[in-house]
Amino acid sequence: MNSSEDVAQTRSTLFDRLGGAAAIDHLVETFYKQMDSLPDAAALRALHAPDLGPTKADLKRYLSEWTGGPALYSPQKGHPRMRARHMHVPIGEAERDAWLECMRTALAVAVADGPARLELYANMAKLADWMRNQPGNPHDARRATG
Repeated sequence: MNSSEDVAQTRSTLFDRLGGAAAIDHLVETFYKQMDSLPDAAALRALHAPDLGPTKADLKRYLSEWTGGPALYSPQKGHPRMRARHMHVPIGEAERDAWLECMRTALAVAVADGPARLELYANMAKLADWMRNQPGNPHDARRATG
């Protein structure tokens, strides 16, 4: 790879490497199909409204912005504050694991770039772990003692 290719790759956002808006759209649609079809995700799906349209739109806007694409989420919703926005929903290890399983499968289907897929999954795994809000979350224990 020559130096101009190196510079172009380092300037490329995760959003671009994933495939842009079309890939985000495909990822979110595939993710919610997994949530509707995987038995291990049934309890997680039950926590959502029957009409997933608004939820899908929010996730598409969030992922666009979170991966370095157009800022579509914060102009409408403000700072993401994802954990605070989900505190009304009980999220423990089972919910985290079901969410990640749906996302792992969706990423495999929707994202062709292997390194980008792995990077996004690693970021999502950290976020999903942070989202846990049930007793025993080590993130809360650190805050309480630190």
